[in-house]
Amino acid sequence: MNPQPLHTKPSLRNRLLRHVLVPLAITWLLGSALVVGIASYFTQQAFDRALLDDAYLVASHVRRTAEVGVGGLELSLSPQEMRTVLFDQTESLFFAVLRPDGSLLAGHAGLHPTLLDPKVAPHFDAIDYQNRTLRSVTIHRDQPADFYVVMAQTTTSRDRMVQRLLAFSIAPQILLLIWLAAWLQRAIENDLAPLVALEQALERRDARDLTPLPVSASTRDVQRLGQAINALLGRIANSVQAQREFSGNVAHELRTPLAGIRALADYGLRHRDPQVWREQLEGIAQSQERASHLVDQLLALALADESQHTLVQEPVALDVLVRDAVIRFLPRADAVHVDLGARGVEQPVHVLGNDALIEGVLNNLLDNALRYGLAAQGERRITVSVVDAPQAVVLSVSDNGPGVSREQLHKLSQRWVQGSAGEALKEGSGLGLAIVNEYLRLLNARVAMQNEEPTGLRVSVTFHKPPAG
Repeated sequence: MNPQPLHTKPSLRNRLLRHVLVPLAITWLLGSALVVGIASYFTQQAFDRALLDDAYLVASHVRRTAEVGVGGLELSLSPQEMRTVLFDQTESLFFAVLRPDGSLLAGHAGLHPTLLDPKVAPHFDAIDYQNRTLRSVTIHRDQPADFYVVMAQTTTSRDRMVQRLLAFSIAPQILLLIWLAAWLQRAIENDLAPLVALEQALERRDARDLTPLPVSASTRDVQRLGQAINALLGRIANSVQAQREFSGNVAHELRTPLAGIRALADYGLRHRDPQVWREQLEGIAQSQERASHLVDQLLALALADESQHTLVQEPVALDVLVRDAVIRFLPRADAVHVDLGARGVEQPVHVLGNDALIEGVLNNLLDNALRYGLAAQGERRITVSVVDAPQAVVLSVSDNGPGVSREQLHKLSQRWVQGSAGEALKEGSGLGLAIVNEYLRLLNARVAMQNEEPTGLRVSVTFHKPPAG
């Protein structure tokens, strides 16, 4: 699935503005419509109340009369009084007094309501009169006799007031909304400026430059993003460094055993004696074994360098790991007549660490002891002991071999450094104790080395105990 092109994606600034302003505008429109509707309702109520008062005023001047021709009722308003009742500065007022049958008693002819019902309360309605739409009210009176009064007026003032109310309520809010949009745009741009700077710094960064990026954040989220990117760059830098060291180490250290294998093969090919071939093949097998062991150690160092940020420590049964390691190395110890044993593993002993790393520590210590810690004469002995102290647990591997000089003792944990026994044997690469030292650094454990009396070397590792409970 192809990714969407960048030019078709909206910017974060525009999305934030849209997500803020669109709901705000909709809420404002709904609120304004509600406010205008309520104001219009109460405005109409006020005008209707005045119109109803005029209808009652006209109805109060309807009198009974003895003349049979007019149905016994008349309107006792003089023309001057009628002009006073119908006077309005902006609106035109019309009225009609109707008999129960709807015939006109007084007022403007043709002004007929849509409903004449004595049981209905004052009835407001919109009626058409003289090609104009009027607001009307119809009231029924039964004193001095049954009749209806219809009062109507034009709606110019009503409409103008609603329009002015709409203009005065919406226009300022539109201006306020525009100002708010401009302010939000500027505020969002200021808040996103560190993110833009981070993006530009990443774009300008060379692929080989893995140094931390400068982060100047105005918000906690951008700061956390910058810290996460720098943490990622740090992990990548560590991984690249480990790969570079691994590649360099492999290229440097494998050159000698591979050259030896090639020399042995060339020598064997120049002879026709099967005994020479056998000797050279045995030499090739030994060189291959040393090269394979070296590659395993280099891989262990590279993996240790990469895992330092992801290691999880938990309670580990050290007694079980020691017993398994001793059993694993017993055949090799028997082959070179070494008395390999363990002490202090009769009871469960737990330390805070990692199974694989502690197993790697034991493997390398026992491998080093079996390579370089063998006594030249007499009994050969290697002992793994565990001491469960109140505050810590001490694991030690001791032998009765030749030991090392005081000058070399403090250098043995460095890479490519060998003791005198390793240098004399011309095998190994000086990585075993370096791997142990790297593993123990990851485990927050301490290592110490000292010569034994009368001869031998003891390597002691101090582990933390797991928290109680």
